[in-house]
Amino acid sequence: MQQQEFVQTQTTLPETGVKNVLTMISEGATIPFMARYRKERTGGLDEVEIAAIRDEAKRFDDLVSRQQTIISAIDEQGKLDDQLKRRITSCFNSTQLEDIYLPYKQKRLTRGEKAKRQGLEPLAKMIMSQRGGDPEVMAGKFLKGEIFDEDMAIAGAKDIIAEWMNENGSLRDRLRQLFERKSMLTSKLVKGKEVAAEKYRDYFEYSQSLSRCPSHRFLAIYRASREGFLKVKARPEEEMILGQMQRFFVKGHDACSDIVNDTCTDSYRRLLRPSLENEALSIAKERADKDAISVFSKNLRQLLLAPPLGAKRILAIDPGFRSGCKVVCIDEAGDLLTNTTIFPHPPQKEQSKAKAKLGQLVEAYKIDAIAIGDGTAGRETEALVKNTHFSREVQVFSVREDGASIYSASSIARKEFPDYDVTVRGSVSIGRRLMDPLAELVKIDPKSIGVGQYQHEVNQSQLKHALDDVVVSCVNAVGVNVNTASPYLLSYVSGLGMGLAENIVAYRSENGRIESRAELKKVSRLGGKAFEQAAGFIRIRDGVNPLDNTSVHPESYHHVEKIAKQLKVKPEELIGNAELLKPISIKDFPDVDAFTLKDILSELKKPGHDPRQKAKVLEFDYRLKNIDDVKVGMVLTGVVTNVTNFGAFVNIGIKENGLIHKSQLADVYVEDPSQFIALHDHVEVSVMEVDVNRKRIGLKRLTK
Repeated sequence: MQQQEFVQTQTTLPETGVKNVLTMISEGATIPFMARYRKERTGGLDEVEIAAIRDEAKRFDDLVSRQQTIISAIDEQGKLDDQLKRRITSCFNSTQLEDIYLPYKQKRLTRGEKAKRQGLEPLAKMIMSQRGGDPEVMAGKFLKGEIFDEDMAIAGAKDIIAEWMNENGSLRDRLRQLFERKSMLTSKLVKGKEVAAEKYRDYFEYSQSLSRCPSHRFLAIYRASREGFLKVKARPEEEMILGQMQRFFVKGHDACSDIVNDTCTDSYRRLLRPSLENEALSIAKERADKDAISVFSKNLRQLLLAPPLGAKRILAIDPGFRSGCKVVCIDEAGDLLTNTTIFPHPPQKEQSKAKAKLGQLVEAYKIDAIAIGDGTAGRETEALVKNTHFSREVQVFSVREDGASIYSASSIARKEFPDYDVTVRGSVSIGRRLMDPLAELVKIDPKSIGVGQYQHEVNQSQLKHALDDVVVSCVNAVGVNVNTASPYLLSYVSGLGMGLAENIVAYRSENGRIESRAELKKVSRLGGKAFEQAAGFIRIRDGVNPLDNTSVHPESYHHVEKIAKQLKVKPEELIGNAELLKPISIKDFPDVDAFTLKDILSELKKPGHDPRQKAKVLEFDYRLKNIDDVKVGMVLTGVVTNVTNFGAFVNIGIKENGLIHKSQLADVYVEDPSQFIALHDHVEVSVMEVDVNRKRIGLKRLTK
C-alpha cells in the first residue's frame, strides 16, 4: 500500500485533494497557507481536513518504520520467510502488526520457554492435536533431566500450549473485540485512602460499561488510579471469554481435550487477560485523550480569539492582600510606562492612599481602561476601583490571569523586562491580555492557561501537537502587524518560526519601520519559500501598498490590478468598496480560479477583517464576596471560563467557579456543550446547589 492510498482510505477525502496536499507538504507548505491560498489545489479543504491528511501520512510512515524494525528483528533470528514478510508489509493496523510479531518477540524466560528447553514441545503438539490416546502414556516418553514424572511433563506441555493460545492472532483479535465491546469498567477504593481520595468519592464503588464511559469520567478514574487511590479493572464476563476459547481450541471429548480445556482458563487468566485488559484500557484512554484534547483545542481557540480592547493606554493591577496590589501603566504598544504598589486591603487597609494613587496615574498617563486580575483579592480590588473617582472616563475589566505567573517567571519575560521582578512582569501581562489576548497568550504554554480538561492525564505529545496547531491557526486567521508584533507572535506566522521572527525584529530595530511586504525579502535568511508562506498573513499598516494591510497575497496583486482596470479605478479605491465590486463576475476573469477570486473579492469588501469580537464589560453581583454568600435560588450574571464534555464552568465573581451541568444548559438534550455555549460568553444563571465543604456551585443557565 502506498502513502496516498492509505491516507485516502483513512480520511475518505477526495483523491486529488489528498494527492496535492501530500505533494505540497513535501515541498514545505504549511496548513494555513494551503487552506487559505491553495484552495484550487486542495479542492477547498479546510485546516482540519488538511491536518488530518498530514497526521495520517505520518502514521503511515510510522507503520512502515515499525514494519521494517519487526522484519529486521525476525530476520536476525533466522525465522523470516517470504510469506511472513508479505504478511508484515501488507499489515497497516498497528495492533495486528504487534500480534504478528508476538511469537517472535524476545522476552524473558517464560514458563512455556523453559518447558520447550526441557524438550516438551513435541508433547504439547501431541496433546494439542487431540487425536486420542492417553496423555500420561505420552508424557512417560519425556521423563528426563528435571522432568521426574508424568504430571511434571504434562504441566510443562500445558505451559507451552497456554503461550500458543496467547500468541494466536486470530483468537486475540476475537477476544479483543469482546474486551472493547463488553468490558465493565469497575473502580474500588484502596483501603485506608478514604480521606486522601475524598475528591474521587463518586468512584469509590463504581461500575459502568467501558465503551459507554464518558471521557471525563474515565480520565478522572484514570487519574485516581495513577495516584494510588483506586483499583481499576476492565473485563468482560469470564464465562463469555472462556466459551470463545473453548470453541476455538477444544476439538473433542478425550483426555487431551480436557487438558486443552483446562489450559484455556490458565492461558486467559495468566496471559491473555492482563494483556487484553491493558489494551482495552489503553484504547479507552486514547479515546478519552482524543475527546479531552478536542475540548482543550476548542477552548484554547476561543481563548486566543477573545475580544481585544485594542491599542489603548491601560492601567493593570495584579491584586493581592498582604503583599499589596502591583500596579503598572502601559502605552498603546504595550510598553511599560511606570509601576508601583498600593495596599488597600488588610492588613494595611490604606484605601484612601490607594485611591489617590490610582487617580494620579490615570490622569498622568491618560489611561483609557483598567485591567484587574481575577485571582486572589480580584473582587475586592475591582470594588475599590469602581468606587474611585477619576478625572477621565475609564472602563474597568476583570481579566483572566491563569498562566500570568508562569509567564512572569519565564525566560521570555526576563528577556522582555530584565530590570523588573516577577510582580511587574505579571501585571504587564494582565494589561496586555486586555489589549490583545492573542499576542500575549502565545508566550505561555497553552497547558498553563487553565482551559483544559484533565490535561495532565492525556498524551502530552498529542496534546502539544494539537494545541500548537490551534495557536498557528488563530495567529494566521487574525494576521500579524509586522511592525509591532513580538518575535513570539511572529514565530507562529506561516513559514517563519522563531529564527526568522527574531531576524525580522532585528531588521526592524536596525532599519526602522517595514514599509512593504516586499521589504521582508531583505530580512536575513528569509527566502522565497518563507516569503510565499508568510506574506499573506503579514500586515503592513499605513504602508506603501494598501493591499499589504489585507489578506490578499502578493501573488494575487496583479489580479486586483486587473479588476481595478476593468472598473476604471485605482486598486486602492477597491479596498472597502463593496458597492463598486458588485458587478465583478468569475466569467470576466477566466485566468483566475474561482476560489482565489472569491477570496480576493471578500477581502476587498472587508479588508483586514478581524474575526474577533469587541471586548465587553461584565458587572458581577455586588453581594458576592465568597462562596458563603452564594445562596440557592439567586439569579446571577457570569462569564464562561471553561467548557468541558460535561458542562461549562462560570465565573460568577468569586474564587470558585460554578458549573452548569450539560443537563442544565438548555431546554433540549445536550450531547456536546460546546454546541450551546462558548468561552467568554456572558450568561445569566440561577443557583441550583451550593456545597461549601467541597467548594462546588451548581448552576442552571437561564435563557430568554
